[in-house]
Amino acid sequence: MVDTLPYHYQREDIHRLTLAYFAVSGLAILNALDRVDKERLANWVLSLQVIPREKQALEHGHFFGFCGSSTFKLPIDTTGVLNHNGSHLASTYCALAILKMIGHEFSTIVCEFISTTMKCLQQPDGSFMSIRTGAETDLRFVFCAAAISSMLNDWSGLNKIKAKDYILSCQSYDGGFGLIPGAESHGGATYCAISALRLMGFIDDNFVSQCTSSVIDMQPVLEWSLQRQTADGGFQGRPNKASDTCYAFWVGGVLRMLGADHFDKNSLREFLLTCQSKFGGFSKHPWDFPDLYHSYYGVCAFSLLQEPGLVPLCFELGMPEPFGI
Repeated sequence: MVDTLPYHYQREDIHRLTLAYFAVSGLAILNALDRVDKERLANWVLSLQVIPREKQALEHGHFFGFCGSSTFKLPIDTTGVLNHNGSHLASTYCALAILKMIGHEFSTIVCEFISTTMKCLQQPDGSFMSIRTGAETDLRFVFCAAAISSMLNDWSGLNKIKAKDYILSCQSYDGGFGLIPGAESHGGATYCAISALRLMGFIDDNFVSQCTSSVIDMQPVLEWSLQRQTADGGFQGRPNKASDTCYAFWVGGVLRMLGADHFDKNSLREFLLTCQSKFGGFSKHPWDFPDLYHSYYGVCAFSLLQEPGLVPLCFELGMPEPFGI
């Protein structure tokens, strides 16, 4: 990931940091981080941070975080202005997660710039844009902002009340959450909603144990999530869709965060094994080729199922527990 990409992934170069996150976090769950050159990896990740030349640049509405790859880290113009800032909220989440997992001290990161400028990405309705301008705003980036704030232990870059109100506006009539208000409920969006609410402190363990919350009625969320387990044992992301390896984490993680452990674990395990490839890794469906994304979330799913030898997950942050909150 640091030097080259397999040719199948070359079109994903702009997401190189995200691919590295899948690989590193997967190895951490497998208790195999000893195979990683941590210093080399840390230096590469740090090279992708965009740092302003002077503090006055913080007032120009730019977000100073991490780029997804060196392709997007463009130099400051000859005038001294950074007109092309490739900092991305999801890439910043992945960068911090990688550094946290390999035990790199955050003191080498200019953390104040991340929190100070992340505020410019929050919209009036409480949602977050992933980059400075012209991008989508949805629950994925609210989760990223909450996870970044949690890892930095600095919530100054996020208005929790506005973010909470936006999350609640995305809940559908059936109990699940869509990526934006009015959208169809989706397993990934529901994970982002519940995880962000947990990270921000709006759903704590006491409320979980009583199946109530200060902000949402958990019962519809639980019912919608439990209904996503299909006849083959896997989880689907939406009604009338095929089971998919990754939703064992997205939906299973929601159930675990809400203290609901009463889904059919044996059937889920059998489904996941049908998605494990003879080439190594996991595929999206039993009949597909494996890929890094589904391989990572397949390993996450087995951690959720408490498979012996795997490191437990911190579901709120989407990373192994020893490095989580």
